[in-house]
Amino acid sequence: MNRNSFFKVCTMLLALLLVMACGGSGKNTSDAAPETSAQQAGTGKTSSKAAAKQKKKAAKVKKKKSLLTPASAGAPYEILVVSGDDAMHNGSVDTLYSILTDDVPGIAQSEPQFKVVRINVKDFSSTFRLCRNIIKVNIDPGRYSSCKMKYSRDQYAEPQLVLTIQAPSAFKFIEFVKDNADEIVEFFNRAELNRQCDLLKENPQPRIQEEVKKRFGCDIWAPIELDRIKIGRNFVWARSERFVRNVEQKLNLVVYSYPYRDVRTFTQDYFVRKRDSVMKANIPGPREGQYMMTTMPFVFVSDETVHGEYAQVVRGLWNVKGYDMGGPFVSVSRVDEKYQRVIVAEAFVYYPNQAKRNVLKRLEAALYTLRLPDELDEERYRYDLDEITIEPED
Repeated sequence: MNRNSFFKVCTMLLALLLVMACGGSGKNTSDAAPETSAQQAGTGKTSSKAAAKQKKKAAKVKKKKSLLTPASAGAPYEILVVSGDDAMHNGSVDTLYSILTDDVPGIAQSEPQFKVVRINVKDFSSTFRLCRNIIKVNIDPGRYSSCKMKYSRDQYAEPQLVLTIQAPSAFKFIEFVKDNADEIVEFFNRAELNRQCDLLKENPQPRIQEEVKKRFGCDIWAPIELDRIKIGRNFVWARSERFVRNVEQKLNLVVYSYPYRDVRTFTQDYFVRKRDSVMKANIPGPREGQYMMTTMPFVFVSDETVHGEYAQVVRGLWNVKGYDMGGPFVSVSRVDEKYQRVIVAEAFVYYPNQAKRNVLKRLEAALYTLRLPDELDEERYRYDLDEITIEPED
């Protein structure tokens, strides 16, 4: 083989390896575009339909995983905070830590939003770079004149989010993270919910899909282990019962509907009355006269944007009237404009004296996969949640 032929063969092999490493044939070069728009950090949640459409379009060009990208490590709702020595001792990392470990709303016992590990940047080895959620703390008056947040996706592993928070001083950093605490927490919270939606998409419970489709004309992806199903009037209840570490664990998901009247439908009082009437009729206690009800005043109502449309999200506690049993619940109510009704998807768990965050969050993710009839008809549905508008890395 002459020299020219040898170089041609080497060039072809190199090109083939590059194509394989990129996971495709080189088409759709826009796949590397970031999923969120470049907006100033801390501007809040995307609520307009135009922004929602832009996110849906961006989702279609989400970067593909390279064959050379390792899988991320760590459990859901774990965050690694990386900083220098000064940030470790001047209160910056402590402030961020307290925000990330604040209690999960709607759970009776104290349980942190995230498990947080703090390390020095000198120890940020290849092993730590595999963590699924990373926050880098950069405080440098010589480099930065203002505070800012930006993120990168799948920088060292996949799936992974790396959030960088920069500031010119410790004082400015502490002030900035306090002002943007909700955005920081929700950024990682939604990322974890979306990852769970990806897993549910791969293996949803088919019996629940069938019953929800039959009774509501909707679709939903529920965890596969919810294999016990009870049907009522405009009501589907799926559950699983098992023992984990010798403790009874009950996971539940319900879908029900009622007519939509007007905006007053989405008040806290109306929600509680409607929920209690539905649960009383469909989820009885072990004895006559016992039934599920909402525990007042532990109810937290928020108006959210889910898939570009309004949704009422409620977190709180439930109990069984006249019986020592209860736990947390999450409810998502959306308007089905096609049939002028409210569709409610709710998750609740019974897992006494045990950590409930991860099991409840896994069920909560299923609630956001609900597809209403018009979303099925128009095939315009995107199952993952819009992310907080933090500026992506260049």
